[in-house]
Amino acid sequence: MPVAPFDGALAVVTGAGSGFGRATALALSERGATVIAADVDGDAAERTAALAGALGAGATAYEVDVSDGAAMEKFAVDVRAGHRVPDIVVNNAGIAVMGSFLDTGVDDWERILGVNLWGVIHGSRLFGAQMLERSRALPAKPERPNKGGHIVNIASAAAYSPSRLLPAYCTTKAAVLMLSECLRGELAGARIGVTAVCPGFSETGILRNATLVGMEGRRGERFRELGRHGLRLRRYPPEKVAERIVDAIVKNKAVVPVNAEAHLTRGLSRLSPGAMRLLARVRVG
Repeated sequence: MPVAPFDGALAVVTGAGSGFGRATALALSERGATVIAADVDGDAAERTAALAGALGAGATAYEVDVSDGAAMEKFAVDVRAGHRVPDIVVNNAGIAVMGSFLDTGVDDWERILGVNLWGVIHGSRLFGAQMLERSRALPAKPERPNKGGHIVNIASAAAYSPSRLLPAYCTTKAAVLMLSECLRGELAGARIGVTAVCPGFSETGILRNATLVGMEGRRGERFRELGRHGLRLRRYPPEKVAERIVDAIVKNKAVVPVNAEAHLTRGLSRLSPGAMRLLARVRVG
């Protein structure tokens, strides 16, 4: 891969304050992109922008809640007015709700759907429309199939791995995967690429910040600690996921399972869905 394949590109990354978002913002910046680092935590977005700006062509931080449709409308307008139409959009912002379906309340569902699904819908719809408008004015170049832009939606191996522990999370990520597949078909003619990235276990803060339902007190804390310990043992940092995201953009890949367990469950979900349903019965914690 060239050292700087994204020279001159403008990249928007949501959830850029930490985890996959920060790692992706820095990876794109290192390769020549100007980065828009967006996060609901404005201070975290500023820290990412400072790091990215020191590495590459420059970066700007925005504080935005991806679940807020009006805020995202304003964000998309501000990016276009203050910069231009982005070349890359990474819809990364995400949260986790863990616990059984019957313990998961309406408020929990609305929150996770707002961030994990509506956040991806808002980012894809608003910036996708900008890319489409621009693409129609560009000359055709068959050798660059995603010249019109690229949208990356961060799904998860949970998108195709049912779990009694993660019904809300799995549901949102499965929806993101299907949305990405549909959008890829719709935008292909405009030379706009769409990728769903499906990481397995990785060392991010999503478990630390997860909402646990039906697991109060010691049981909940024990579960968090077991999860954190498992992720530390897994030793798969966000930077490795970011490298796969960069590669997916360059090669215009449709679906990218990341790390061994993501590939394994992807293959098993196709070859033996019954086995996946049996695994979903396993009680954790």
